[in-house]
Amino acid sequence: MPESSMIGTRIRERRVMNGIRQSDLARRVGISPSYLNLIEHNRRRIGGKTLIKLAEALEVEPATLSEGAEAALIAGLQEAAGAQQGSRAETDRTEEFAGRFPGWAQLLVGLQGRAADLERTVETLTDRLAHDPHLADSLHEVISSVTAIRSTSSILVETEKLEPEWQSRFHRNINEDSRRLAEGAEALVRYLEGAASSEAEIKSPQDELQAFLSAHGFHFPQLEQGRRAKDAIEALIADAPDLATDAARRLARDALEQYRADAAALPLAPFREALRRDPDPEALAQAFGCGLPLVFRRLAAMTQDDVGQVGLVICDPAGVLTFRRPFPGFDLPRDAGGCALWPLFQVLGQPQIPLRARLRQAGRGGDTVRALAACDQRAPATFERPALMRAHMLILPDAPGAADAPVRDVGVSCRICPIRDCPARREPSIVADGF
Repeated sequence: MPESSMIGTRIRERRVMNGIRQSDLARRVGISPSYLNLIEHNRRRIGGKTLIKLAEALEVEPATLSEGAEAALIAGLQEAAGAQQGSRAETDRTEEFAGRFPGWAQLLVGLQGRAADLERTVETLTDRLAHDPHLADSLHEVISSVTAIRSTSSILVETEKLEPEWQSRFHRNINEDSRRLAEGAEALVRYLEGAASSEAEIKSPQDELQAFLSAHGFHFPQLEQGRRAKDAIEALIADAPDLATDAARRLARDALEQYRADAAALPLAPFREALRRDPDPEALAQAFGCGLPLVFRRLAAMTQDDVGQVGLVICDPAGVLTFRRPFPGFDLPRDAGGCALWPLFQVLGQPQIPLRARLRQAGRGGDTVRALAACDQRAPATFERPALMRAHMLILPDAPGAADAPVRDVGVSCRICPIRDCPARREPSIVADGF
């Protein structure tokens, strides 16, 4: 129902909420009860002085009656409906529900936001457990000590006659292993307690690289000119507080070298001018006689003022995400466990054929995006090694007028994907049946 036709419904709901009879309200405003009845049933348009008088009598702002619930609340309800796979919510009556029951509407929006936060928390904690090197080493140390103690004690118990020298040696081994177990367990407990109370997140080298690129907005003017680019790369790395490890600095150096090469191949000024004429990536590739992946990377290296909202994901032949420029409303996993239904992975199987699709992430609000995927070759094939391919997926806002085009429902990663009976699922979802 159009928003303008809901004014009468809001007047009726507010009147009933205030305990005012229809005839009394009509008398206060100076209109007949029958005319007010037509207004409340949305059979008569209302505006101007009559609307102002009704608002004064109902003790509300005129905008509350004319505009209804806030747009953010309505958008939140629509997101909540889209997040539930197979939802049968009457989305065409969202504005009416928000206007009649604003408290319940706010509660639903809040619950949806909390559910999304919990999903992100679970994903972050799961990734940390799976990829935290210190935690993995500590657990391995504890398990190794327990295994050694059990093996030695089994020998002592199962061997009836044991030489005193060997018996003493085994006792000494148990004592040393038990001390190592106690120290390892104590260190693990201290680490977990410190991590829980610390605001600093434990980062992998890839996380450090992501923080470094994000801090610069994925755009490096120092590398666009081409002169003294190597010195500029070393200066950027030396001045980066996010790059705390040698591994992260090595990754950053590779990323900046790629940026420098791309800037030399597609200089900023002519690329920016061509972008203003026609922002379509395919048209840009044809205009400059280059491949789509190069255009994708240059678009992801532009400022938002130049290119608007754009996201980019790059993966290696193993499917590991090596570059992530986020796109609002389309979540990207921190680890390599992306959704196998993305064109990013599909294009690896047909590297000479670019793909495009409209995508909608299940459980992420129902917004659709336009995804363009293409491959390039990092190293040619030899007799000893296959060609090393690299897949790119550019993420753009959905094209105007594309509402009738097919939409592919995808996830973020299997562990937090609500899509049921997905043939591409690698592991059970912790949210398929809800929290």
